[in-house]
Amino acid sequence: MTEFALVLAALRRPRILVRAARCGLADYRRDRDLRRILRGPRGAAPARALDTLIAEEQRLETIRTTGEATYSLQRHVAVLTALLAEARLVSVA
Repeated sequence: MTEFALVLAALRRPRILVRAARCGLADYRRDRDLRRILRGPRGAAPARALDTLIAEEQRLETIRTTGEATYSLQRHVAVLTALLAEARLVSVA
């Protein structure tokens, strides 16, 4: 198992959050969505993008579990969707 696979396997998130992210995989377009989600230049290698996505998802999960008002469910689903899609790219390569 790769490091990324171990991190993804260790994620424990609400079932509905993961389900929403999986539904988003059908519409995920790397060239359009990754740049918006990472808020940076496009064309990042999948492994590098995964590092950033994992850190962002952990940040969002902390905000969600502490009940902060700044939590964005839409962003969390988008980041999880990108995380799943990029993990698929790394596992294929």
